[in-house]
Amino acid sequence: MSRLQASSHLGTHDVANQPVFRTARDYWADDIPLREASTAAGARVEDLARAGKRLGSEPLQSAAQDARRDLPRLKLFDRGGRRLDEVEFHPGYHQVMQAGLEEGYAAAAWDGQPGGHATHAALVYMQMQLEPGAGCPMTMTYAAVPALRNDQALFDQWAPKLSSGIYDPSTRPIWEKQGATLGMAMTEKQGGSDVRANTTRAVRDGEAYRLTGHKWFCSAPMCDGFLTLAQAEGGLTCFLVPRWLEGERNAIRLQRLKDKLGNQANASSEIEYHNALAYRLGEEGAGVRTIIEMVHHTRLDTAIAPAALMRAALSEAHHWVSHRSAFQRRLIDQPLMRTVLADLSLDCEGALAVSMYLARAFDRDDDGSRALARIGVALAKFLSNKRSIGVVGEAMEVLGGMGYVEETPMPMLYREAPLNSIWEGSGNVICLDILRTLAREPLAVEQLDMVLDAARGNDTRFDAALQDHRNQWSSMPPESEARWFAESLATLLTAATLMETAPQAIVDGYVTSRVANARGSIAGSVRGLDTDAILARLA
Repeated sequence: MSRLQASSHLGTHDVANQPVFRTARDYWADDIPLREASTAAGARVEDLARAGKRLGSEPLQSAAQDARRDLPRLKLFDRGGRRLDEVEFHPGYHQVMQAGLEEGYAAAAWDGQPGGHATHAALVYMQMQLEPGAGCPMTMTYAAVPALRNDQALFDQWAPKLSSGIYDPSTRPIWEKQGATLGMAMTEKQGGSDVRANTTRAVRDGEAYRLTGHKWFCSAPMCDGFLTLAQAEGGLTCFLVPRWLEGERNAIRLQRLKDKLGNQANASSEIEYHNALAYRLGEEGAGVRTIIEMVHHTRLDTAIAPAALMRAALSEAHHWVSHRSAFQRRLIDQPLMRTVLADLSLDCEGALAVSMYLARAFDRDDDGSRALARIGVALAKFLSNKRSIGVVGEAMEVLGGMGYVEETPMPMLYREAPLNSIWEGSGNVICLDILRTLAREPLAVEQLDMVLDAARGNDTRFDAALQDHRNQWSSMPPESEARWFAESLATLLTAATLMETAPQAIVDGYVTSRVANARGSIAGSVRGLDTDAILARLA
């Protein structure tokens, strides 16, 4: 059936100079940098081509909008006063979840095929442009698999369901399902990122445990289970807490849903364990060491997510300026606008390139690659998320007043931009973790130096900046300089990865404006960019 166009002839005026809203995208075919970076990282491009077309389709775009408009609702009791502790979502949310899981968001890294983590990272990048909130439970489901390897029985029961590519939101125990999701509940009021201050208690009950306590943040409370931390007799310990037991709900009480700035389609919550049944994962007292594998894998996603938000915002801005005129010229033809968009594009290209480079390290099974992945994702998460907020804000401004209107995606993207910097460790926590990793893991230092040294000789300005960095911090920096140190090191790492995969116009522009810092302090305050070549990559 053909779609009738909305009428442009109104009673008082004709609608002109207003770009037609895009109802569908192809996140793969329209994104040259993604295709280049994914190919270089060894991702499965045929799978990604299929996913990009599906995730950008008009039905899923509409479903995502519905999920954001009709927000999750907390259902604590049924009409007879019996406890439910459930969250009700708009059907559009379930459509988005189903599509993401079926395309391999949580499964691609664990199916035994080459390029699994690189494929996963590219899927995250596309999914986050469709609906970021649904990415939270899928990321945790993906990241839980390596943590479960600490207990073979739990791994055998849960891992095949988590990586099945099947979405089953029904309220049934896991052994009755073909697919499952797994969340995480670690932080408490008194400690936040300092999880060792947790007070949730764990008491043995035969082969299992019983948990009692409150968790301040539990994202995606309708997952089939949660990895959580509690104080056992032997110290802080990691547990798997199932949502559903044989014939009954586990004693996980939802307290309220968080009224958040963004990520609104996702039902973040507060919960309490009331003698909830749990299974120990790893040894007593080894809780942080056990769950850190999950945290490490979530960092890959929080490193590439800001690249997705920047890409979505810049694509919208580029579409606007390509179809709107001011002062007798198309906006895209005005030199100042071209400089602003080209400058912003460099942060997006850099964030994508470094994340896909590190996803390739996740796919390699050697100590050096694992060490590089550990330090690299922390650096990328820190820098890319700090850049994302400014890029999305500037892209919003490109649309003028329309960018501030909820009918465009810009407000949603702007509200979303700070989240991935906050999730599982805000900026200061990440920077201190970077210092600890470099101080304790010589192999991480060695691998990082190898990447940076391999890029030497491509640009004398990069070489000089690398030497300046090493001269300034010939030993580990004081804690007060951790952000400066991390920003410098992450910028150099991003430049080095661009040199491996990006065209010269991108590399030269990034080195000029970010490494050599030959610029002002705000977006577009730079000269000498090859704007034609840069903007040709921004569909």
